[in-house]
Amino acid sequence: MSLKYSTTTADCLKWDEMSNLVRRLSRDGDYKMSLLIAIGCFWGLRISDILSLRWKDILNVDEFTLQEKKTKKNRTIRINPQLKRHIAECYDHIQPIGINSPILVSQKGTTYSIQRINVILKEIKAKYKLKVQHFSCHSLRKTFGRQVYNQNAENAELALVKLMELFNHSSVAITKRYLGLRQEEILQTYDSLSF
Repeated sequence: MSLKYSTTTADCLKWDEMSNLVRRLSRDGDYKMSLLIAIGCFWGLRISDILSLRWKDILNVDEFTLQEKKTKKNRTIRINPQLKRHIAECYDHIQPIGINSPILVSQKGTTYSIQRINVILKEIKAKYKLKVQHFSCHSLRKTFGRQVYNQNAENAELALVKLMELFNHSSVAITKRYLGLRQEEILQTYDSLSF
C-alpha cells in the first residue's frame, strides 16, 4: 500500500518477458499467479475487476461482459484461444471448490487483497529476476496497453484511440502519459541533438 500523498508508479513488462514468466510460474506450480499475470496482461483489467471474476465467467467461454467497478461501464472481453487453454489448465491444477468460486482464492479461502498481490508480485520479481523496475498489479494493465500500442505501431494513433476507450481515459494525451510514451518522446528530444 502506498503512503498518503506519495506518488507511485508501475512499469510494464516486455511482452516476451511476461509470456516467459507466465510459463515459468505454471511450470513451477504457481498456477494462481500464472493465471493472474496472463489475465491481467491479455485483458488490461484493473486488479479490482480481476479479483471479482469467478470461474464461471471465464472458463470455457469465448467472451464475457463485466461491469467495471471503477467506471460502472460494461466491458466485453474476448478470450484469446491460447489464453483459453491456459485458463482451463490452471482450473484443472487449482481445483477450486466450484465453478462459482472466485478465480483467485488464498490458502485461507478468501479472495486475495490487492496489497497481498502486490507483495507476491514483488516476491516474483525478485525470484525470477525480472527486469521491470516498479512491478505491481497495475503493471499488468500497463503491459496490455503497451503491447497493443507496439503491435499497432504502423497505426499508432488508432491504437491510442482504442486504448483510450478501453481504459476510459478522457483524452489520447492521458493514454500516452499513462503508457509512458510522453516521457519517452521528451527524452528522445535529447537524443536527436548532435555535436
